[in-house]
Amino acid sequence: MNAFDVLSERGFVFQSTDPAGVRQMLTSPTTAYTGFDPTAASLHCGHLVPLMQLAWLQRCGNRPILLCGGGTALVGDPSGKTSSRPILTRDEINANLASQRQQAMRFMDFEADRALVANNADWLCELNYIDFLRDIGAHFSVNQMLTAEIYRTRLDADEHLSFLEFNYQLLQAYDWLHLYRTVGCTMQCAGSDQWANCLAGMDLIRRLEGAEAHVLCTPLLVTASGQKMGKTEKGAVWLDPELTPPYEFFQYWVNVDDRDVERLLKLLTFLSLAQIGELCSADGAALRDAKRVLAYEVTGIVHGQPAAEEAQAAAQALFGGGGGDRSAMPSTGVALVELAGWSLLDALVHAGLCASRGEARRLTAQGGAYVNEARVADPEAPLGEGVVQDGEVLLRAGKKRYHRLVVTG
Repeated sequence: MNAFDVLSERGFVFQSTDPAGVRQMLTSPTTAYTGFDPTAASLHCGHLVPLMQLAWLQRCGNRPILLCGGGTALVGDPSGKTSSRPILTRDEINANLASQRQQAMRFMDFEADRALVANNADWLCELNYIDFLRDIGAHFSVNQMLTAEIYRTRLDADEHLSFLEFNYQLLQAYDWLHLYRTVGCTMQCAGSDQWANCLAGMDLIRRLEGAEAHVLCTPLLVTASGQKMGKTEKGAVWLDPELTPPYEFFQYWVNVDDRDVERLLKLLTFLSLAQIGELCSADGAALRDAKRVLAYEVTGIVHGQPAAEEAQAAAQALFGGGGGDRSAMPSTGVALVELAGWSLLDALVHAGLCASRGEARRLTAQGGAYVNEARVADPEAPLGEGVVQDGEVLLRAGKKRYHRLVVTG
């Protein structure tokens, strides 16, 4: 099948510059890129959709480019922001870039140049400012730029918009021009919030090179109720296992809304549409099975199959009536002599199930605190040595948030 048809059927196409033109371009091998600015130490689950879009493009015979924004991160993308991003140092950006690049490269095959990876700092940081203004800036209309939502929203709210941020669109457009000139890149893929920036790059290529180029934007990852996905009580769902352990990552997908399961299976897994249709053909217990498949597949792509199997085994041990290995679930070591002096409040805070003793008190008062699956009503109740079972203490906050205290000594 044509890659455009594949992407459309799976829900990746939110908008494109010209559906017929994009489809025609993809009848022959096409080079397409997606960029990620390393503004955090890790990618998060919102990045999964554009990454999977690149992966599917490659599976359909095209060449994806993973562009790391080591240069544009020095400026800061104003898209979707009501205030300026914090200015990062080059060292911070380089550290973030190293970890993000490793995470993103899991999604594609980079052997024999089947996919490329680049860092826009390699060309943006070498630009001559006056030459850039004359050669690139002359093709941008300030009047038109001010109509773009990324700038208009900030100005309408009378929020500060720095000249630094105003340059971001020019730099992103130049990225695409550079990739077109050096490796023949004729398509940019991005989230829908990047639409205006992508159009600027396409227009620049057409003006300076007289070449055809197209934009293919994915939907943002939101729930059926319209809320952005990827937030938990602990914060964002990261792809870095140190920030979001594979077990917690797995559980996030197990617990998604029933209405989102089929769409997420299409976007975030490599299962065929026939398999997905069969998984989602019923509700109730059958749909819970589909959620577990979703969690296993996404965890396997992001963290590898062994991590997915461990997370699945831990979930089976907790929610499947036993028979599984729960060593992969979040755990903390604690000496027996230390545990003996703890109250329930101490344990909940130490395990990270509650951010403070006040939060732990509220959880207990609401009947949501458990030790070894037994509800505990007294927040000051001492744990003591008697709660240790098979060398551990199992804590639970609410219905599904678990933590193991592994006892030593």
